[in-house]
Amino acid sequence: MTNTEKKYGLGIHTSSPELGLAITDFAEDIRWQTWNLGRDLSTHLHQKLQEFLSPQDWQDLSFIAVAKGPGSFTGTRIGIVTARTLAQQLNIPLFAISTLAAVAWSNKNKNQHLSLQMPAQRNQLFTAIYQLEKMGINSILEDTLMTPEVWEETLKNWQNSYQLIKVENGLGESVLNLLELAHLEWQKGKRSHWSEALPFYGQHPVLEAGK
Repeated sequence: MTNTEKKYGLGIHTSSPELGLAITDFAEDIRWQTWNLGRDLSTHLHQKLQEFLSPQDWQDLSFIAVAKGPGSFTGTRIGIVTARTLAQQLNIPLFAISTLAAVAWSNKNKNQHLSLQMPAQRNQLFTAIYQLEKMGINSILEDTLMTPEVWEETLKNWQNSYQLIKVENGLGESVLNLLELAHLEWQKGKRSHWSEALPFYGQHPVLEAGK
């Protein structure tokens, strides 16, 4: 199969204990699956990838999408490293998509601002505000680590109407939304190099622990 015939996108979501994988040609063939692997994520990720990919093979992929966080530090790092390695070896684009953006896209029929909050360590919150559009998603307030008090004040002073979404577990289920967002970027002509895919941790746990 030549490069011009490649037509599949692969989504990898490891930013929570739940691994999510998705593959589609954005026409008729679409598959996704989740596994609650917990601490065994690093042990089983590559095996699950190999098994899930079949009957397609690596040469069928035109691009990869990966969750860049926020979420689990270890899980996000494993996903980013795996996706970067694959994209480099296959010489295909890699789109790093926000975990919160993927959750927001599951509400793509809403026409108001979506405010998302997700628990972080040390009683803080990962937060973001997005505006959904037909051909993608706009970050009105970029993914940020905040205290609950600062977030409450931010929403209190927000000028537009919004829907508040509290993100909990089961993030792997949003892997298809992740892949759809990457495909929209692909359709716009964007071809992100694997080296551009960087994780979002909010704050490095080692640095924070050393305070």
